[in-house]
Amino acid sequence: MVCGILFRAAAETLRTIAADPKHLGADTGFFAVLHTWGQNLLHHPHLHCVVAGGGLSPDGRRWISCRPGFFLPVRVLSRLFRRLFLHDLQMAFDSGKLQFFNSLETLRQPPEFARYLAPLRQAEWVVFAKPPFAGPEQVLDYVHTLPDGFRRIRYYGFLAHRCRQQKLARGRQLLDMAPPPTAPAEYNPPADYRDRHEQLTGSSLRECPVCHRGRMLTVETLPPRKSPAVYNTS
Repeated sequence: MVCGILFRAAAETLRTIAADPKHLGADTGFFAVLHTWGQNLLHHPHLHCVVAGGGLSPDGRRWISCRPGFFLPVRVLSRLFRRLFLHDLQMAFDSGKLQFFNSLETLRQPPEFARYLAPLRQAEWVVFAKPPFAGPEQVLDYVHTLPDGFRRIRYYGFLAHRCRQQKLARGRQLLDMAPPPTAPAEYNPPADYRDRHEQLTGSSLRECPVCHRGRMLTVETLPPRKSPAVYNTS
């Protein structure tokens, strides 16, 4: 629940400030990647957003670039993000969607929850914005554990799935860029994942990993093992 609020608040913040003519005045595009801990390996959920350095004008006729070395004002971003995140968090609490455990159980009471949020409304929240040191790929270098079924990477603006193809094509046209290369019409990727793996990596999943001469064959497929029954003896 809270990670979903994090995505929504960050996306709305970036799109709102980027669309403001006082700052950029464009429909920018970006994707957000959830990281669940920091460099010190302590639990610290946060987002890395890879953002285009500009966007499409409201009428779709121009590409509007950000200033060199500057994208959007971080203080404006941080204050809008703080307001949106805390608003959505309060709404989730009021609707009974938040759960509290262990040392946080006292926050189930509305007065305690309000007391907990009060200083957060005054504190300066951190939004860090600058070109990545080693290129956009740097923010994708970590492996993190997420809840089952949770989408770690989400796309927004002109990169949103419903309009990506058309708006990317329009952006390339406005930037006088060549269209991306397409695969030859006669190309047919292998249907078997083992053939696809060998084509991409040069190594075979059918080869014995020990002797590197024998071939691996499927002898039997075992059904999923059922968990043993648990009986309440109390």
